[in-house]
Amino acid sequence: MRLRLRRFPLTKAVPLAISRGSTSAVEHLLVVLEHDGITGCGETGGFDTGHRAYETTAIAAELEALAPCLVPMAPEPLQALEPLLAGLSPPARCGLDLALHDWWGQRLGQPLHRLWSLDPGACVATSVTLGLGEPAAVLARLERWWQQLPATRIKLKLGSPDGLAHDLALLETVAAALEQRRRATGVACELQVDANGGWTLDAARAMLEPLARAGVVLLEQPLAPQADAEADTAGFAALHPLCPLPLVADESCWDLADLLRQAPHVDGINIKLLKSGGLAEALLMARTARRLGLGVMMGCYSDAALLNGAAAQLLPLVNWPDLDSHLNLVDDPFSGLHLDADVLVPPSGAGLGISLRQEPC
Repeated sequence: MRLRLRRFPLTKAVPLAISRGSTSAVEHLLVVLEHDGITGCGETGGFDTGHRAYETTAIAAELEALAPCLVPMAPEPLQALEPLLAGLSPPARCGLDLALHDWWGQRLGQPLHRLWSLDPGACVATSVTLGLGEPAAVLARLERWWQQLPATRIKLKLGSPDGLAHDLALLETVAAALEQRRRATGVACELQVDANGGWTLDAARAMLEPLARAGVVLLEQPLAPQADAEADTAGFAALHPLCPLPLVADESCWDLADLLRQAPHVDGINIKLLKSGGLAEALLMARTARRLGLGVMMGCYSDAALLNGAAAQLLPLVNWPDLDSHLNLVDDPFSGLHLDADVLVPPSGAGLGISLRQEPC
């Protein structure tokens, strides 16, 4: 097995601001795995959740150090590689996991969702994201989304460093715009709120009534994630009995262990491949969450169509898709991830079903 890495830039058409800061561009890694005349590809990159952070350079170093160990091995059975993958950070493991799954699907000539017996017809609309900003700028971003696709599910970022008054103004502005669109078009838009850990417990409690009054359908990660698992769980446990809308854990839920710990205190989880370490853990988490009666969100960071195309293989298991990052890129080197109105369609090609439009620099 031969492993190669290529770095490539990703530039947002519209910078995204959340409670922890603003992002306009990132650098990601293309992970290329070659064996027996078949090439599998994965994507990974650095990210920061406030209590854990990974740099793309360090991820590349992990994979480069592992590459010699892979030379005498084969991509299947994947179980034989699990001890090697277990020692990697989640984003490094994700890049290799995706390349391995892409290789496997191509070897069998089938998309992953078909190999997992998932139904592409069960997919629902993806949300699109409105970052923090002044109300007029946020409304302009919303109009830009509506020019690009139907966008019937809107995710509003709150948790502003400027405080709850700013959050309330944004919430009121966006809710009014959605109601105006409903009256004009007859199409109702769903409003979700993601605070990205920007609220204290008291602030989150204070926001519950305004959120419900504005018709918000779910609240994602209102509290800052804690490195201590017991303290992290305690925050959700204190808020959940008071919350009149579904409460979803994102930065506080990385893997199956986190899911099981949070399950009694949340109504859903946000799975992101860079957090979970790839598709193997993500599939297990999605199936477990559904068995436990929890809603599943599938999210992204500043990801290109390769990462989001991999996540899209799981969309038949997802209640709340949130895979819009590639739609906000001006230099995405990948193709093959398509929309039907505002519903992402799991790629039908073998493996991940995503093609390289141009070789990354």
